[in-house]
Amino acid sequence: MLEKMEILDVDEVIEEFEEITKNAERVQRETLKKILEENGSAEYLQNFGLNGRTDPDSFKACVPLVTHKDLESYIQRIMDGDNSLVLTRKPITTMSLSSGTTQGKPKYVPFNDELMDTTLQIYRTCYAFRNKEFPITNGKALNFIYSSKQSLTKGGLAAGTATTNVFRNARYKNAMRAMQSQSCSPDEVIFGPDFQQSLYCHLLCGLLFSDEIESVSAPFAYSIVYAFRTFEQVWEELCADIRDGILTSRITTPSLQNAMSKLLKPNPELADLIQKKCSGLSNWYGLIPELFPNAKYIYGIMTGSMEPYIKKLRHYAGYLPLVTAYYGASEGWIAANVNPKLSPELATYAVLPHIGYFEFIPRRGNVDPLEQEKEESTFFYTEPKPVGLTEVKIDEEYEIVITNFAGLYRYKLGDVVKVTGFHNSTPELKFVCRGNLMLSINIDKNTEKDLQLAVEAAAMLIAEEKLEVVDFTSHVDVSTDPGHYVIFWEISGQASEEVLQGCCNCLDRSFVDAGYVSSRKVKTIGPLELRVVHRGTFQKIMEHYLGVGTAVSQFKTPRCVGLTNNKVLQILCNNVAQSYFSTAFG
Repeated sequence: MLEKMEILDVDEVIEEFEEITKNAERVQRETLKKILEENGSAEYLQNFGLNGRTDPDSFKACVPLVTHKDLESYIQRIMDGDNSLVLTRKPITTMSLSSGTTQGKPKYVPFNDELMDTTLQIYRTCYAFRNKEFPITNGKALNFIYSSKQSLTKGGLAAGTATTNVFRNARYKNAMRAMQSQSCSPDEVIFGPDFQQSLYCHLLCGLLFSDEIESVSAPFAYSIVYAFRTFEQVWEELCADIRDGILTSRITTPSLQNAMSKLLKPNPELADLIQKKCSGLSNWYGLIPELFPNAKYIYGIMTGSMEPYIKKLRHYAGYLPLVTAYYGASEGWIAANVNPKLSPELATYAVLPHIGYFEFIPRRGNVDPLEQEKEESTFFYTEPKPVGLTEVKIDEEYEIVITNFAGLYRYKLGDVVKVTGFHNSTPELKFVCRGNLMLSINIDKNTEKDLQLAVEAAAMLIAEEKLEVVDFTSHVDVSTDPGHYVIFWEISGQASEEVLQGCCNCLDRSFVDAGYVSSRKVKTIGPLELRVVHRGTFQKIMEHYLGVGTAVSQFKTPRCVGLTNNKVLQILCNNVAQSYFSTAFG
């Protein structure tokens, strides 16, 4: 077992991965059989008349595809204390909360020991391939991780964010020790009640152990960028702490004060060195390797909604490689990065066929055009039939369906992926977008990726004035006729009216979806609106989510804010500094 290992044998982990991916179809059948044998007596599966059958054909014929909404009543019963076999044979003792940034409110999903097993399996697989390419010794890691509190449901179950449930599990620390990835920060910092105080202490710990830091990481790229943007503001205060050996008065939490007092001793030489390094940097380029000269790489999830932060992360990283992590969701894990040298933009993830049973619903663009036209001419459009893990085709897009050991059966995750190839017989996936994140007014359909590309194109105009887009989101405003897209930008300084108008026009032109372009031309969609918000607006949005229970480790800026996200929309609208309407289509 992993928790008994002192040091993980990376060759053994890679050999095991190669073996299970050679016959992924057989492993998938065995995995489904194991899940159904384990949980076949659960009420949910009993309702569908499987009668002990565990083969894929019977499973697909009997058990329907579902979304979270279909399972809410079952999950609520478990949370309220129903001890019968609702979704699984073994009792569910913990609930995970999704970040809530996609749909406006967090979802509860079951978490159990088996899901912890798959978490550690993903971690060790990614580590093994990563360490082959970027070997580390027994140094320390600057991990920007934060664990929020777990609460109790009505029925007495522990409930916390997915990352909190992992970080608070005793097996997590053992796993990190086995992977030589021990955090330089004490537990009091990770489990601190105040995010900003914990962040400051993470930075301080990193500096105190600066020569021992071999990696810098966070669950999401956003957290790393946010940390070093904060460093720009507080570095002189950090130097003063190190010079005098006295912690700043901004840290008021007793547990943090006690923990940091054990590490802080007067060290004017280190303070002077940090001050010299920071003073010598041009626009903070290469900050991370300057501060941590023995760091080998920067690590975290950098795909999907994290891609907009890659440019800033590269600025801080200098020559250090960026290594994107694994692929999964609060509902469960899917795939590992086994090609860590690929840049985040090109990253793919190889599915681990033994951590769940996976199906893939072809995107409508994959369906034969004549068949699609035939179906769309009828009153009922039938969703394409899901295919198995080894039946997917290269260069086609699919929505993922997962069946896991924690009570989710044929669960539509909502993620859209593209198959880029195969590792042995298991597919390698590239994340495309969240399928339900869509800018649409009538026949237009623009995804999160389309929005990102539009923002990148327009941001090139303000880059000429040495400015950058700090963060962004969008909203479909149908309060007017015709409706129109609203893009919210927070930028790093003051841009001219002329440049911002140009950005607005560029955004409008950059949505190349045929439905959008034609609708703009015939004026069934109104001119795009760019609203520039005051500095700090997106931090207020993050603070809002933290206030309703989202952990910093899981926070993702919502890229499309709907009316269900009314509080976030209110924060944005209350902080608008300037507004521009596109003239791109006359």
